[in-house]
Order: sequence, then structure tokens, then C-alpha cells
Amino acid sequence: MNKIFLVIAALLCALTAPGQNSLKVRVIHADTKEALHGATVYIQSMENPATTDSTGTALLARVTDGKYKLMVSYVGFTGREIPIIFPFTGTILEVELEPADEEEEEVIIQSTRTSRTIKNVPTRVETIELEEIDEKSNMRPSNVSMLLHESTGIQVQQTSATSGNASIRIQGLDGKYTQLLKDGFPSFGNFASGLSVLEIPPLDLKQVEIIKGPASPLFGGGAIAGVVNFITKTPKEKAENSFLFNQSNIGQTNLGYFSSKKNKKAGYTLLALFSNQRLFDVDKDDFTEVPKSMEFTLHPKLFIYFNAKTTLAAGNSFTTGKRKGGDVQVIKGNGGGIHQYFEENNTLRNVTTLELQKKISDSRSLTARQSFSLFDRHIEIPGYHFDGASYNSFTDIAYLINPANHSIVTGVNMMYDKFNEKKGSAADRDNKNLSAGAYVQDTWDISDMVKLESGLRFDVVRYSNTIFSNSELFVLPRVSLLVRYSDKLSSRIGAGIGYKVPTLFTEITETIQYRNVQQLDNVQSEKSYGGTADLNYKTGIGDHLDLAFNHMFFYTWIDKPLVLEPAGFPDYAFVNAAKPVQSKGFETNAKFIFKHDYKLYLGYTFTNANARYLNGNQFLPLVPKHKFNSALIYEKHEFLKLGLEGYYTSPQFLYNGFKTDDYWEFGFMAEKLWKRFSVYINFENFTDTRQSKFKRVANDPHPDPVFDDIWTHTEGFVVNGGIKIRL
Repeated sequence: MNKIFLVIAALLCALTAPGQNSLKVRVIHADTKEALHGATVYIQSMENPATTDSTGTALLARVTDGKYKLMVSYVGFTGREIPIIFPFTGTILEVELEPADEEEEEVIIQSTRTSRTIKNVPTRVETIELEEIDEKSNMRPSNVSMLLHESTGIQVQQTSATSGNASIRIQGLDGKYTQLLKDGFPSFGNFASGLSVLEIPPLDLKQVEIIKGPASPLFGGGAIAGVVNFITKTPKEKAENSFLFNQSNIGQTNLGYFSSKKNKKAGYTLLALFSNQRLFDVDKDDFTEVPKSMEFTLHPKLFIYFNAKTTLAAGNSFTTGKRKGGDVQVIKGNGGGIHQYFEENNTLRNVTTLELQKKISDSRSLTARQSFSLFDRHIEIPGYHFDGASYNSFTDIAYLINPANHSIVTGVNMMYDKFNEKKGSAADRDNKNLSAGAYVQDTWDISDMVKLESGLRFDVVRYSNTIFSNSELFVLPRVSLLVRYSDKLSSRIGAGIGYKVPTLFTEITETIQYRNVQQLDNVQSEKSYGGTADLNYKTGIGDHLDLAFNHMFFYTWIDKPLVLEPAGFPDYAFVNAAKPVQSKGFETNAKFIFKHDYKLYLGYTFTNANARYLNGNQFLPLVPKHKFNSALIYEKHEFLKLGLEGYYTSPQFLYNGFKTDDYWEFGFMAEKLWKRFSVYINFENFTDTRQSKFKRVANDPHPDPVFDDIWTHTEGFVVNGGIKIRL
């Protein structure tokens, strides 16, 4: 009797209850179609979410009839909200999730030392992120020159027709006014600057941070035009092992390896890169456009995690290289007669770094940094050689506190730089620089919309050599203001003062291998005043198009610039000019993203840089007034990348007053990705724009040629391709 009663009760409940449904949901990667294990699936307003299994499938049960919203999410992917009606016609619903874009708001800036997101930093900081670094490393795996060359407002200036040496210019100013850092360590200044761009590989970088304009409170002397900080990868619990093989039609071979791993007590990163380049003479004039070279870099870094609040990082970067350009027959070992000229560069760079980070409390932390570096270089041309070694020590101790609505960084640092010209070299031009400074920077969150950053630095500097010494005191204020008018519109304005200690090592002396350049005497530091102001706008247009726009004005005034002048044939000497250098202009950038996969980048730079101390034409040499860059990218995440790039450069004035032609250059790249490896091919400058098409670069006499200033590509069209393996 009881059993009959229970059956009748169950039938009555079934007849009176609304219809109940079940649904299988399968979640997959939108690009690769792989199942996503561990995705969350649930009906909005209902409890008990389901999780997908190894096949990407989740079961939703006991859903009554009606209209609902199905919510699907997975870490690292853009979640979806799908309208659904029950009863559902069908047995399974397949949902594709797109990989989440790296939003600008999530980028953490390290150069300002406050660990703030980019949207909350009053200082204008541009970032080149991992995805773009990875793309550019396909084009030039051996160094960062291509990575920076294609950035708006930055110019990679080649300083030698035969050796290919280069420097970085910002705002059209000489490379000595841009401070290069790696993980915050200044190991690339003075004598070490001539080949720095060519000796920083991109394979272990996760981010590049660029501050344009004065940035002296935290970085001291030399940060006049700006700062470029190369941030290396840190180890994660998931091991990373990657290999790269690259080959180009101009004879360059690159082999690279990067590895990293982290556990509870320790972690490591390791970069190894070998590059070999055969000599290349594209115009068959018997002089190399690309020198014969061989370079090797080894950079291990160890991380020790004493506890959750204390980390010690110790690294050592070793780079050695040999480069020989000039007369093709000399390099091949067939010199004689008119075949005499060559330029040889042999370098050794070793940088040891130590960094201790201690989190004292939730609002206080201490960072101590120490680096020691050696840069040894041998330059030789017929009848002349230059040999020297630079020794650098850098110490910095910074204390960060975060009281209410403030982030305050205060600290002290000291830098010692010593250059020794070896016996038997052309002359005795030994010199020493010692600077000690104290700084404080306060970032004040006045409100959610307004943030103010103000800094002050005091530096005592002494520079000396065998015939001259001088000491100076600098007081360096800087201020930046961020105003966020809305979620879409914001602006930044900043200004500051900087200085640059006198140095023999500049772009112009690099071009003449420091030959006949006299020791510094009776000179003083250059002083700068400058600022930037920009406007940022982001919005969505319809359902599928996103727009980001940035416009920046810049201005820099350099008082008593150090210039090289004749000092009785054949010698040259540096003097402080009575009239200033002035650089002003603006940059405009626009980015369009359509349906996540299509990206269009447009950039324009206007630069009006003048040397008031020049008679007649006062335009700074090798500074184009107009530059335009563009890139159209199609990308299916972890599946396929295609890119078409175009660049325009307006006429420039050379040191001899000659005005060059303008030119265009174009490139195309493609990369196909699988789970563990990818293959790529790059057609750089496929229109074969090169200087020798306009005029011969190496001028007679053949045994002792005179080279024109380099103002565009020398090597022309380059095809390279390779394979990247990820384990």
C-alpha cells in the first residue's frame, strides 16, 4: 500500500511541476578548437556552476523552462554571455572563447618604481609588450634595433657604413641624451654606448618601457631625451624552454635558447644566443654593407626566494663579438694594391647584477641594487687602432612607502665610471666620472580622476682626467600630472630639468673611430629643460571596432651643448657652444582593432630640431622632419600572424649640409603557429630602398675611402625565416 502511495505522489509531482531540462555545454578555444578543461559554466541567477572536464564538456541539470543567460568563463579568455531558451532544441551547445587581449590597464610599470598600472601613472610611459617583442624578434633575433626602429618617435641611427654600429635617438637628439637601462641598471653609457643597441638581444625580454622627455629624479644624468628600460622575463612555476633558429639571405645565422623555471625556494632564467654573419656587398662596389661578424651572449640569472617577502636576484650577462667590414678583398684575405681599407671591432661586455627586494609590510618595501660592468673594445683601421676598457659600478637603495593616497619613493645612489685607454693606443684619454645623488618622488592620488607626481633629485658630480677636473652640483625637479576626464579620455603633462656629464663618446666621434679627438679640457656639463603633454582617447565604434588615439607634444632645450670642433689639423676638441640645441614637435598614434583579429597601427612624428650655434642652416643633421609608420596585422591567437608594414621618412640634412631624398620602405611577415612550434618568414624592405641607389656611399680613393653619412638602409632587401620551438 505504501509503495502504491509513493508512486501516485511522484506522478502528481511530475504533472504539477514545470518542465525540467538538462544541457551539455562544450567549451573550446576559438582559434585552435582545442577543448578548455576547467572552464566555468552556469545559468545566471542559479547556483551550482558546472566545470568542464578534459573533453571541455559540462552538464547543466534540472533547469526549468524559460529564458535565461548562459555564462561561460575561463582564465586568460574573454568570457561570454549567451541568451538561451529552455526547452533547448539539440543535445549539446558548443561555445567558443577568444583569448583575452592584454588590456593596457593591466600593464604594470616598473620604471617609475611604484608598481602601478599604466593607467594610474602620471608619467607618460610607452610600453612594447611581449607579443610585439616576439614579432619583432622574428625580424632581427640578434638585437633590439628593429624593435625600436619601428616605434613612433624613435630613430635607430647607424653611425658606420662598414661596421653597422648604431645608437638610439629620441626627439631627434644625439644618442648620448637617451639613457639605456636593463632591469633598471644603467650599464650602457659612455664608452659602452657605441654598440649597445647591437648587443641587447630581445629573446629574454618581456616588456620595454619608454619615457620620452626629462626623467632625472629617478635616473640622474643622461635622461634628457628619454629613458629606454629593457625588462627581462622572470621565472614562473610553469617551465619555459624555447629554441630559435633563423637564417637570412644576406648570410646571417642565429641560434637562440631561453629557459626558465621557478619552485618554492629558487628560480632561474637563462639566455644563450649565437649569431654569425657573412660579409655582404649588395651594390658590388667592393665595400661591405653588412660586416662579417660573430657574436655570442650568455645571460644566466638566479632568483632566491628566502620567504614570501624577500627575494634576491643575481645575474651575469656576458657578450663577446667580432666585426670586420670594409674592402671585401681585405676581409677575404686577398688584400693588396688598392684593396687596403678595413674596420675591425672586437668587444667584450660583462655585466654582473644583484637585486634584493624586501617587503617590510603591506605598505612599505625596500629595494637594493648593485651592478659591476666591464666593456672592452678594440677598433682598428689601416694605420690606426683604438683600445680601451670601461669599468662601471652602480649602487642604488630605494625605499617605497604607500600612505593613504600616496606612493613615495626615496633613495640614494652612486655611479662610478672609469675609462682606461690602453698603452699603445692612439692617445692617453683616460677619464673618470663619479656621481652621488639623493632623490624623492611622490605620486599623489588627489582623486580618482587627478593624480600628481612630483620629484626632486640632488646630484654631486665630479669628472676628471689627466689634465682637467671639475665638480658640479645639480638640483633636478620634475612634475607630472594625469587627468582622467572619463573612462575614454585622459591627458598627461610633465616637465623637468636634466644634465649630461661631458664625454668623448658620442655619435660623431664614433663615426671617426675617436681618431684625433683630444682629451676633454675646460668643459662643463650640458643642462636641459623640457617637457611633454599628451591627450589619450579610447572608444568602441559599434560592436566590433575599437579605437585608441594618442597625441603628444614635446619640447627640449639643451644649454651649453658639447660640440666637436676642429682644433688645428688634424685634431678635434670638444667645447661648450654658446647657443643652445632646441628640439620640438609632436607625435600622433592611432590604433584600430576590428573583431579582435585585425589591427591597424598608424603613427606620425614631426620633429623640428635645431642647433642654434650653427651658422646658416641650423637643422640638426640626420633628423628627418616628418616620419610616418603604419602596420596592418591579422592575428589568430596561437594560430596565424600576418603583417604588412610601411614607413615614410622625409629629407634630412647631412653634416656637410647636403639634403637627402625622402624614401618609403615596406615589409611583410607571416608566422604559422602550432602548439609546440612555429615557423615564420619576413620580407624586410622588399622595395629594396637603400642609400647606394641614391648615391655611392664609399667615395674614392679606394685604398682610403671617405664615407657618406648614413641616412637610410645600406643592405637593402632582406629575407629571413626560421623556426621557434617551445617545450
